[in-house]
Amino acid sequence: MHFSIQNGAIFVADSHYNQKNKEFLTFLEKLEKKQIETTQLFLMGDMIDFISGESRYFIKQNIAVINLLNKLSKNIEIIYLEGNHDYNLKTIFPNINVIKRENQPLLAKFEEKSVSISHGDNFINWKYDLYCKFIRNTIFLKFMNFIDVNFFISKKIEDVLVKKNICHKMKNFEEIVSKRVKNYDSDIIIEGHYHQGDIYNFDKKEYINIPSLCCQKKYIVIKDLKFKGEII
Repeated sequence: MHFSIQNGAIFVADSHYNQKNKEFLTFLEKLEKKQIETTQLFLMGDMIDFISGESRYFIKQNIAVINLLNKLSKNIEIIYLEGNHDYNLKTIFPNINVIKRENQPLLAKFEEKSVSISHGDNFINWKYDLYCKFIRNTIFLKFMNFIDVNFFISKKIEDVLVKKNICHKMKNFEEIVSKRVKNYDSDIIIEGHYHQGDIYNFDKKEYINIPSLCCQKKYIVIKDLKFKGEII
């Protein structure tokens, strides 16, 4: 069974929300005030710079976004595709349709076209898959919480992430995309992760990379059956 994408749906990716990147909170506040309107919202992963359902410190640091998302989920259908910075989220967002990495791509339909939706860090290699499985392990994460006295580990992670420059143009992105689309059997492929915001066509497949909210300050909305960029 395929998921149905609605006309007017919004796609947001890679906001990497933290003390420096506040765009995601601004976007959610505009949704709350109905300055931006939709009935269906796709969060494409890496929405928060780091969070997991087991992380006490990062849940506390991001509680404003968490509470607002849970409030909005009562009136908006929200689909959250976990990324490589945000995972094990179901306990945090009980009313949101959380799609774990191992369940991506999410297969969907838009009009008469088939669609595959992923954060974008799948189809890399078995070593990366093993790494992803390990860092999502609940026992490991609870152990890290146990030794995270006064949150000294969490604060070091936060400091590194805040200082990291994540916005840059990839010169070989079209080549990367040409290889990635071979892993999908859909008319339209939608991904985040790469922070590029580009669209390509290969062998009758349309590839859409959702722009990074913190880098390009844009999200994608479906208007008149077309995927269009909007500035936050």
